[in-house]
Amino acid sequence: MIEFIFVLIAYLLGSIPTSVWVGKAFYDIDIRKFGSKNAGATNTFRVLGKPAGSFVFLVDVGKGFLSVWLMHEMIEETNSWLHSTYKILAAIAAVLGHVFPIFAGFKGGKGVATAFGILLALTPLAAAVCFVIFLLIWLAMNFVSLGSIVAAFCYPLIQYFLEPEQDEIMFIFSILLSLTVIFSHRHNIMRLINGDETKTYAFRSKKKKNR
Repeated sequence: MIEFIFVLIAYLLGSIPTSVWVGKAFYDIDIRKFGSKNAGATNTFRVLGKPAGSFVFLVDVGKGFLSVWLMHEMIEETNSWLHSTYKILAAIAAVLGHVFPIFAGFKGGKGVATAFGILLALTPLAAAVCFVIFLLIWLAMNFVSLGSIVAAFCYPLIQYFLEPEQDEIMFIFSILLSLTVIFSHRHNIMRLINGDETKTYAFRSKKKKNR
């Protein structure tokens, strides 16, 4: 029973609509009505600027990490397969909370930052490698979406290479998570193909971008 309580806690943590609350509290806007209209760190970065975007990213990562960490620390299951399963249930609940937040009318973001926090708790080394891939793609191409898509695609392969003897449930989860992130970017993929995707610059100001 306690495992399902922590699954619920994971969903509630994921449901914290960081970008929506930051936008309304400090900028008097609903981030879901501006830019890409996505309640995530990338749109916050574009619309509200780097400080707000960075804060939202860190909190959203923290939501995912804390959800899995709490389950790991609090349950006493000794069976490794069940232990992994409970952590994965918490991970799924956290992502669902971010995408369908109960505290923001079930209209949230794509869950990439929260998913990254989950991976930091579940498979920290693979998560670090994926983050490096994401950064390299973003900084080279200036497309956050492309970096997220490529990193998500690489994650199951990296995780399998690093831990070939992992629980089967973990490998299945890595594939499903990868497909979920890619699917959530389906509109971005079409914009990338059509050349309409919005670029996000890490170091350049808006004035420089428009020159």
